[in-house]
Amino acid sequence: MTARTGRVVSGITMSVDGYTAGLNQTEERPFGDDSGDGWGDRLHAWFADTPDENKAEIEQMADAKAFIMGRNMFGPVRGAWDRPWNGWWGDDPPYHAPVFVLTHHAREPQPMDGGTTFHFVTDGIESALAQARAAAGDGDVAVMGGATTINQYLAAGLIDELRLHISPLTLGAGTRLFEGVPALTLEQVSARAASLVTHVTYRVLP
Repeated sequence: MTARTGRVVSGITMSVDGYTAGLNQTEERPFGDDSGDGWGDRLHAWFADTPDENKAEIEQMADAKAFIMGRNMFGPVRGAWDRPWNGWWGDDPPYHAPVFVLTHHAREPQPMDGGTTFHFVTDGIESALAQARAAAGDGDVAVMGGATTINQYLAAGLIDELRLHISPLTLGAGTRLFEGVPALTLEQVSARAASLVTHVTYRVLP
């Protein structure tokens, strides 16, 4: 097996019953059925409402030197790129590093302010990871999500560390982490309870 330089890490917010988004996701409600404006305000309240309490975990999200995400996380456009869309995050996305977006439809790289460039990968998860590792050098690669993308990498045995941010609610239906993933052996690295979330980090054992 080829030696890895940096780790492949993945972090995601989930409900107690394992869902990372509800049903009926739309451009206006990207996290589907939840409450309020549908922007995952209950699921992600820890991030939006108590940032000081969760400063370490929020900063950790941006520690990687390259990122991977699914097309559904990048935005609501489906099929061919028939409209301008450069992500949810405005002109200066929070990544400040190369981001590799999994898609079935080719597109030229999209540079953004602050050092983020979105690269669009059409030949699968292993190709995206190889490109991300090359870009990251000795640094970590972060598989950002959504859950469907993380599940593919977990099923392929390509994630070293899993960081779960568990919100104290249930959604009952939607997009679920671990769906279709074979049994895993996890070693707990850390756990911390905050007022609106419990942060748990696992090492994924071979």
